[in-house]
Amino acid sequence: MEGDEILVPITGGPVDGSGVISRPLSRTSSRASFGSDRDLKLQSEGPENTLEYRIQVKSDCGRVVSLWHDISLTHKDPNEKTDSGYLNFVCEIPKFTRKKYEIATDEIGNPIKQDEKKGVLREFKKGDIFFNYGCLPQTWEDPTFYHPDAEGCRGDNDPLDVCEIGARIIPPASVRPVKVLGVLCMIDEGEADWKVVVIDVHDKWAPFLNDIEDVEQELPGTLDAIREWFRTYKIPDGKPPNVFGLDEQFMNKKYAMEIIDECHHAWEDLISGEKERRVAEGGHDDEVKKLVRKLSKNSLFALAPEIDAHPEAHPEDYDDDDEALTF
Repeated sequence: MEGDEILVPITGGPVDGSGVISRPLSRTSSRASFGSDRDLKLQSEGPENTLEYRIQVKSDCGRVVSLWHDISLTHKDPNEKTDSGYLNFVCEIPKFTRKKYEIATDEIGNPIKQDEKKGVLREFKKGDIFFNYGCLPQTWEDPTFYHPDAEGCRGDNDPLDVCEIGARIIPPASVRPVKVLGVLCMIDEGEADWKVVVIDVHDKWAPFLNDIEDVEQELPGTLDAIREWFRTYKIPDGKPPNVFGLDEQFMNKKYAMEIIDECHHAWEDLISGEKERRVAEGGHDDEVKKLVRKLSKNSLFALAPEIDAHPEAHPEDYDDDDEALTF
């Protein structure tokens, strides 16, 4: 693992007993980010069930909105414009469906698309998923980081995955405020693939669920079912069962917030170009360099029209950095 970095857990945003975050996660705040789904609209492009189909988010004024970069991690009250204490969840795959929709992290604007392999659209062969599945915006599982609790595996190069366990069926590309409850460490083909468990703040169960033990008490069997889904969903594709770190245990909210904080800081390094610079200077293999370079370039290009409104996209000495990426 020469040239790679060992990720040491740091203290995430603390939470109070109600599940509300009591300190902002971000080291910076972006004036260009959307803190809720207010003023956002979905636009379909291309015929559904084709490789060209996309779901793009746009603002009321017609600006393309990246679900990965332009939605803030922390949710903001749409009326007060202040942090609500919750996080934003971007839904990719609605519960009780099986089409493998995902954010296109390597496309400008980062729309939702249906994943494909060798030109064939992908679905879960196991069957419909029973929870809303998506990600936390403005997070990134860094493929150069080896988390000490992840069985010696590094990040999977994607936004942080989320399982939303509420009753509502959330459409693809929707943004919802959620309470963080816990996290599961899945090992997917040698990569750390964390699964954050959340619930929509407007769900009828939300007042009763504030930490992972509440899920086991109020909704017994839910966590075991989530784990078994992820353990077995690739078996119909001829692959072995997935395995898990941390003795297969769902970790509590405090631990989950540390993972989220780490992945948010990794995202900041990605879009600022700092990660690409460090990878180029380190002893990383060519595959990792290519992955980071591609995501970093695309991310910076997507932010270019409003780069000055995204302070997290450049370091404090941005104006004086002769080696900084330019457009």
